[in-house]
Amino acid sequence: MKYYNPDKPLNVSEWLVLDDEQRKILVSNFHESTEEFQDDGALTMHSYMHVVVENQIAKNVDLVSETVTKLVRQGLSRHEALHAISAIIVEDIFDMLKGTKSEFCPKKYRRKLEKITAKRWRKGQY
Repeated sequence: MKYYNPDKPLNVSEWLVLDDEQRKILVSNFHESTEEFQDDGALTMHSYMHVVVENQIAKNVDLVSETVTKLVRQGLSRHEALHAISAIIVEDIFDMLKGTKSEFCPKKYRRKLEKITAKRWRKGQY
């Protein structure tokens, strides 16, 4: 895999032969080409969140691919759909860092994936 485009579905077999650092570099290269990020730290974290969600899609984690498809059908770009799912994950990570949550709960993650819609995402309600 030479290029990454979050608006295009992954070639799963090519993605899975890479390690996470190689995946992060591909994602970062895409975002650098769009000139979205000024801060390297923000770009690194953003890129790793893409990697996390794309890995879940590639490994067929329950409901992740279906949620991307649902959000795209509802009008989000694939890239935006990845951000919506990333936001759910980041919210849980933040709660763990604050100490208000002690561990990741797959059942709650699944419920959040079921609940999210393009409309809710646009309103910041995920």
